[in-house]
Amino acid sequence: MSSQLQTNRQAVPPQPAGQATAAAAPPRLILASTSPRRRQLLAQLGVAFEVAPPDVEELTAASGHGPAELAEENARRKAAAVAALQTGDVVVIGADTVVTIDGDCLGKPADLTEAAAMLRRLSGKTHQVITGMALRDARRGTETIFHVVTEVTFHELDDDTIAAYLAAIDPLDKAGGYAAQDHGDMIIRRADGPLDNVVGLPLDSLAPRLLELGLPVDHTTGA
Repeated sequence: MSSQLQTNRQAVPPQPAGQATAAAAPPRLILASTSPRRRQLLAQLGVAFEVAPPDVEELTAASGHGPAELAEENARRKAAAVAALQTGDVVVIGADTVVTIDGDCLGKPADLTEAAAMLRRLSGKTHQVITGMALRDARRGTETIFHVVTEVTFHELDDDTIAAYLAAIDPLDKAGGYAAQDHGDMIIRRADGPLDNVVGLPLDSLAPRLLELGLPVDHTTGA
């Protein structure tokens, strides 16, 4: 897999005349993900970052990990794989999102038939969406790992609604066969917890940790 970096650049305002130069430049920030949804969310923090696809084999529920542990471990693997290719002062973000119901993890459906079966299982019920996060400081060799949980309750879905929803989105690259940001009102009745966590990047939990690592993020918690 290509390790070429893509860069999301933010305009840097000029310093007022006579203002002292900042003591140290912030570390480079890299998002170890090919997800356009995570890229869009991270851009909301107003910090420059690059994108690098992680060349790593993800674990599945068959590995025996619990849902939260599975999400954290896959996030750690993604961040570590990209960080290993970097030099200098770099922070790498890895993320992995798991949909779980009744103790079972729902991965990405293989086809539309499996996607429909997943939506029928979630219909009228509350399930958990867990996003595991890993922040890898490549220069110091340290990492911060955590996860965030959102409980999502679906409407009762009949076959016509399921068919209409699957016609409106591409479910095959999404855990659980759905996306909150794509016509989510068709299927979601309530979300208890951060909705951006369901999309794949919990900004309220991520932003303060990036600040601790010296990244100049611009984010108001709860906004």
